[in-house]
Amino acid sequence: MPDSLFGTDGVRGKVGEAPITPETVLKLGWAAGCVFAKAGRGDTVLIGKDTRVSGYMLESALEAGFSAAGVNISLLGPMPSPGIAYLTRTARACAGVVISASHNPYYDNGIKIFSAAGTKLQDGLVSEIDAMMQQPLQCVCSAHLGKARRFPDAYGRYIEHCKSTFSETKTLSGIKIVIDCANGAAYNVAPKVFAELGADVIAIADQPDGFNINQRCGSTDLKALKMRVKKADADIGIALDGDADRVLLIDRQSNEINGDQILYILARHRKSQNRLHDNSNNDNDSNGGVVGTLMTNLGLELALKKMSIPFQRVKVGDRYVHEALTKNHWNLGGEASGHIICLDKTTTGDGIVAALEVLEAMLETGKPVADLVKGMEIYPQHMINVPIGNSSGKKLASHKQVRAAVADAEGSLGRSGRVVLRPSGTEPVFRVMIEGDNLHQVQNLTRQIAATIEQIAAS
Repeated sequence: MPDSLFGTDGVRGKVGEAPITPETVLKLGWAAGCVFAKAGRGDTVLIGKDTRVSGYMLESALEAGFSAAGVNISLLGPMPSPGIAYLTRTARACAGVVISASHNPYYDNGIKIFSAAGTKLQDGLVSEIDAMMQQPLQCVCSAHLGKARRFPDAYGRYIEHCKSTFSETKTLSGIKIVIDCANGAAYNVAPKVFAELGADVIAIADQPDGFNINQRCGSTDLKALKMRVKKADADIGIALDGDADRVLLIDRQSNEINGDQILYILARHRKSQNRLHDNSNNDNDSNGGVVGTLMTNLGLELALKKMSIPFQRVKVGDRYVHEALTKNHWNLGGEASGHIICLDKTTTGDGIVAALEVLEAMLETGKPVADLVKGMEIYPQHMINVPIGNSSGKKLASHKQVRAAVADAEGSLGRSGRVVLRPSGTEPVFRVMIEGDNLHQVQNLTRQIAATIEQIAAS
């Protein structure tokens, strides 16, 4: 077993292969339950999932593991990850568990754990769970076994939470929205949120069958959404992913609006209303800033600089964005993929809540979303995912041939671009991304570095 089961976004893999097997997941539930029980963090854990067929199996395995540790279980059924985080916090549970592989195909799955505060687990607790995984499973006596029940009105409570983040003085009446639910966890929630706020809602990819999650739909494939927005002459298209913690948008002209552009819209709108403030001093807007990642487009950084909005880059992963926001006492951060954290409204990325804030900006400015992104130039980026099998990403990044290829690329780019190398935390691939002001040059340099890494990984 590896030193840690946990990657940058929990435990993830192909179903039936370690670590996503019934045996490992059962023991993970037991190990986590033992840690939570020992820490005196409450006696109930919430478990929610997306719509993958394997969710039934993994839910049962986790349920058995937590019960064996003497921890009670409250089952949410299909529920967006941010909804699980919200309900964990408001129901005073000791933890919330998400069974999902986010934007991955149906044959993958994963486990994410939220703390009692609705945030990703701190490294210390993760280490304790890893340590318990090395111990033999010991079941508590029958009198102390955990009990399982269904959580009451989980959908309704999360729907009301999402609606509460939208201005009480405004309505979406007269706005036509096409929402792509990715055949995922938000299929029964997202359309109701926007409809109950008054929008004319057209839902697509809202008929999950256990196998069609993220299949030619959702934030990873916008083709169907673009076609439906055009056909319906809708004001906006909203694309969620399998667990609805990320969102991308489509304007009336079928142009894509990614997470960096969404951050720009929200940052500019909040700045205009003096809401981009430092939480430690609500009267001082000057210290409010935005957190992005190593992959955030240079165009966002420059656009924020023009507005005198501080910007900080962190490692890829919403947990690192959250950590930086908390440390800086800032409210807004996210990733180009569409993970947007509005820390004054949510504790984690929430696609529905972020989309609602964009719609609020549209209403308050009287402008379509296509106009709201004007003022931010997108610098050409090119990324290649290089399959590396069992090779170590860290060793590849430090290999002398790779370092030499990067140095050559940086020399060619000068000050007009940058190179980012990043081993994936969820897949056996090495991500090579180059950004600059010349797309042809960026593509060529990316291919050269990717070829070098591929050759070394195969040797």
